[in-house]
Amino acid sequence: MIDRELIDLLTYRNVPLATLWKDRVRSAPQLKHYHTLEDDTLIEMNMDLYPVLARWFNKGKDTNALGAYFVSFGKARQTQGFPVSEVLYSMVLAEKVVVESMMSEGSLESSIQMYQAVDATMRVSEFFLLGSFYLTKGFLEETYMHLNTTESVPEELLKRYFRDDFFFK
Repeated sequence: MIDRELIDLLTYRNVPLATLWKDRVRSAPQLKHYHTLEDDTLIEMNMDLYPVLARWFNKGKDTNALGAYFVSFGKARQTQGFPVSEVLYSMVLAEKVVVESMMSEGSLESSIQMYQAVDATMRVSEFFLLGSFYLTKGFLEETYMHLNTTESVPEELLKRYFRDDFFFK
């Protein structure tokens, strides 16, 4: 599948992709918190991910925009009470949905098309790996802020466990 076809898939078929992701979430026993949500809620919470990936393909690698999106995503999931392990696993499922949809809808009749599919798969993987990094950063930042303000955990204790100087940058 060439980039244009993938961008169209991600932009105009995000509801079917999010629905397929919802089905994967429902069949994953590891995602107990996600299982408490209604189907429509699951679909809605995943739909905006695919257009972000489409922009990553269309406009090139904008790590700042990607980072901002996923830091916000991680903070939101932490505030909503999701376990970080479940959020990260749900990202794995989102990546699988994209790659499998890309492969099933693409035409791989020539070696050039196969090379393009491998390249696109690698870029999708890079997007989700970086996304997981920034998501975790946002999740931990929000946890830090919650512990510091709401739970009144002493600053020296927080600094012992939250050593990453990358927070809040």
